[in-house]
Amino acid sequence: MVKSSSHIVAVVIFFLAATLIASASQPSVYRVTDYGARADPKTDSTSALSDAWRKACSDPRPSVVYVPHGRFHVRNLGFEGPCRSKDILVRIDGTLVAPSDYSVIGNAKNWILFHDVDGVRISGGILDGQGTELWSCKLDGRKDCPTGAMNSKNVEIDGLTSINSQKFHIGVTSCQNVNLRDITVAALGTSPNTDGIHIEKSTFVSVLNSTISTGDDCISMGPGARNVWIERVACGPGHGISIGSLGWKFQEPGVQNVTVKRVHFTETTNGLRIKTWARRSLGFVRNVLFHHVVFDGVKNPILIDQNYCPGGRNCPRQASGIKVNGIRYKSIRGTSRSKVAVRFECSKSNPCAGITMHDVKLTYVGGGRGEEATATCANARGTSSGFVMPVVRYS
Repeated sequence: MVKSSSHIVAVVIFFLAATLIASASQPSVYRVTDYGARADPKTDSTSALSDAWRKACSDPRPSVVYVPHGRFHVRNLGFEGPCRSKDILVRIDGTLVAPSDYSVIGNAKNWILFHDVDGVRISGGILDGQGTELWSCKLDGRKDCPTGAMNSKNVEIDGLTSINSQKFHIGVTSCQNVNLRDITVAALGTSPNTDGIHIEKSTFVSVLNSTISTGDDCISMGPGARNVWIERVACGPGHGISIGSLGWKFQEPGVQNVTVKRVHFTETTNGLRIKTWARRSLGFVRNVLFHHVVFDGVKNPILIDQNYCPGGRNCPRQASGIKVNGIRYKSIRGTSRSKVAVRFECSKSNPCAGITMHDVKLTYVGGGRGEEATATCANARGTSSGFVMPVVRYS
């Protein structure tokens, strides 16, 4: 049978339309090696990454900035928005390496910064902050050490590894709807100020399926952290998961609606901690749930410290103005390296209120046979239900 010309035209039109749709759905790919990046220690690939980003940012179509396998050395990088597309993927199969000389970026606030972007994701790869020399400078007590740089903020991150950051590994600041998944953070337990993930002035932030080993807080939440969900995180070594420190400023946004569940702490300094300075403040902490948590040899498993003053120097020695209310501990197990496994040291002028403990069992592993863990409580109001050990006598 002979096909009509109209039928052939229709087939051609359909084929062309399908081809156009398929091509339109394919993202534009900007390979950093096409812009001069080289995986060798002698090449500074900063400009190449910046150029690839600018091309992707100005493209209205979905785009990919691609970093292939290899170690690419970069100085401070600023990925600025807003961009024309709200679908940009930064795919890293290799490693971005900071300068070995910490003075090159040490006084900057960030090493890699994503600012004013919407719909940008980072997937895979390793960020190597090469912070060991700066850590040594700080641990030696020298006064000429730079502050150090954080790695990144204002992005979605999936499957990223951050090692040896000079300061905080990942910072989430002034953001909304941020999802951090399958993150690995690695730094020595003696590395100073190397928080794994720091969240502040941000809302609807989740941290899932992640492993964090560092010399400071595995996860810290500063002023203005709201609607934070942390689940299936392994922490250790490190200083635990902390809300705070808070109350350094009088006018300070509060922290609220935080859930921490299915977290495992291994030989950390602290476990679940709230820390505030003992000075006047309008801030607050409220509606926090700690659920299904396991401690393995943790020094201070459960701690509210409203007299926070690291190092004990120039402490305010006032009453903390931070109001702590609605803190719930449920289904918590594990071992404490300190006899005092639960410590509530709340503000005299603003006692903690609404603390609840349900199904909590902590044992002391540092003492002799029959020596049980204990709890101390000052200016804290609350209730216990189910099996709770150690016994908490609220005051």
